[in-house]
Amino acid sequence: MENITLDKFNEVMAALEAGQIRVAEKVDGKWKVNSWIKEVILAGFRLGALTDMSDGAFSFTDKATYPARRFSVEDGVRIVPGGSTVRRGAFLAPSVIMMPPSYVNVGAYVGHGTMIDSHALVGSCAQVGSHVHLSAASQLGGVLEPVGALPVIIEDNVFIGGNCGIYEGTIVRENAVIATGVIINSSTAVFDAVKGGWIRAGETGQVVIPEGAVVVAGSRPVTKGPGAENGIHIYTPVIVKYRDSKTDASLELEDILR
Repeated sequence: MENITLDKFNEVMAALEAGQIRVAEKVDGKWKVNSWIKEVILAGFRLGALTDMSDGAFSFTDKATYPARRFSVEDGVRIVPGGSTVRRGAFLAPSVIMMPPSYVNVGAYVGHGTMIDSHALVGSCAQVGSHVHLSAASQLGGVLEPVGALPVIIEDNVFIGGNCGIYEGTIVRENAVIATGVIINSSTAVFDAVKGGWIRAGETGQVVIPEGAVVVAGSRPVTKGPGAENGIHIYTPVIVKYRDSKTDASLELEDILR
């Protein structure tokens, strides 16, 4: 990391913003992290001096290497007025919509036709596919360190409900639906009530939600000790079905919004 120059940093930031490179990408059906890009991102904090980024009545200070991005009409991105920010080094594809206020952090990738609703966060290096809906107050956690760790990955056509939290490198496969209020991280055990059995973090530490799974917030009882004696239940996400035409109809976005 010590050998990364400001010129190299600027080159990599430009490539990230253009979608020419990504922090993580799918290779032969498996997601892999490009750790060298994370190293460059981290070097940017060392290379930048603290500077005044105030705007009108609002006071901001941050590293000079990480200003907020500016977009033009030609970019084809809709950022509705009201306090949203995209940090340098993040990619938003044409036809992405950001409702205010929302935030996209450095290294993130957001694909075509994705809706980022109010109070939603796309954390550092999170990878979001095309035609995803991030509902109001949903949170995709950021993963910068360790550099070899996979970030949160949301594949194409996924629906993330309001007040959801997807953290610590969780992978949500295509067409999955995460219902309102579901929290998933590397220590979360998800129960598949359709196929039976538990989904837990694998060898690489990620929980992987299957393609088309519909996940809701549930609970399971504590089976021994004082917790069992007092009727305590533990939070547990549950796959209650797999996506079908009825699910699609309930999630369809009105074309007029786009």
